[in-house]
Amino acid sequence: MSTNETAGEGMGADMGTDMGTGTGAGMGMGKGAGASVDPSADTSVLYKSEAGELEILRRYRAALDAWPVPAEHLRVPTRQGETFVVVSGPPDAPPVVLLHGSGANTSTWWDDVAAWSRHFRTYAVDVIGEPGFSAPARPPLASDAPAQWLDDVLDGLGIARAAIVAASLGGWWALDYARRRPERVTRLALLCPGGLGRQKAGWLLKTLLLRALGRKGVERSVRTTTGLEDPKLQPVLDTVILTFTHFKPRTERLPVVPDEALRRLAMPMLVIAGERDALFDSAETARRVRRCAPHATVRLLPEAGHALLGQTDTVLEFLRGPAAGR
Repeated sequence: MSTNETAGEGMGADMGTDMGTGTGAGMGMGKGAGASVDPSADTSVLYKSEAGELEILRRYRAALDAWPVPAEHLRVPTRQGETFVVVSGPPDAPPVVLLHGSGANTSTWWDDVAAWSRHFRTYAVDVIGEPGFSAPARPPLASDAPAQWLDDVLDGLGIARAAIVAASLGGWWALDYARRRPERVTRLALLCPGGLGRQKAGWLLKTLLLRALGRKGVERSVRTTTGLEDPKLQPVLDTVILTFTHFKPRTERLPVVPDEALRRLAMPMLVIAGERDALFDSAETARRVRRCAPHATVRLLPEAGHALLGQTDTVLEFLRGPAAGR
């Protein structure tokens, strides 16, 4: 059973490496101050300092205060600790679960949720072990533990089956869940997902070298990693820089989803990736999905990097599409 904390609406900002897919913004007044991490949780595994944690979560609260549509804040107990969920949209609408990537939280979906929640009941989940308000737990990825955590989340929310929209590391969580619990996933929309194409290593060395040059080097490394070169996106980049100045991301390589597991995924699938992705081999991602899941829609964006913006309508069209087998 989940615990209801707050409700709000308004306008806010994004956070994390895995930014949302939209470009719009809403207006209004919000109430999200009740959101917080369980005070008994040891968050030292996630943050380099207490001051850094406080600053990251302060910005996150501001984004929640300014959520663009009315929302409920829920806390769901799981075997990994509490999970924080932002719920929007009509209670009787079909459920869509949103999973963000590494170094991010539910504010990833700020630009998307207004459009999606007009047609769906959206459940933006703070993934455990990331800079949000869920537990700091990081269960081993090469196990059934991630799927068990999502079982607990869905059960706590009273969801038997749902569509999942996920980005980057969240894409890996979604793929892993779909292969292990296919009966619970109605459709799968993946943005720059991990676990399909080769995980690149060269970007890490380049990033470490750039960061040795100070603030300008850090900024350049963030631009390289995300692929966001437009000067108009400087506020977003500033927030990403803040996050990764103070946050300790996961360091293990993501388990690769085997071909035979991909072939068993019968639900409708949408995979969007950027050809200039510095983290994953997007060409390999596209090849594997087209070969192993020929029913899937694959879009490889030639000018995009790891952070994919402007995909709100594409994802919405997919979510509203016909069910498998029609």
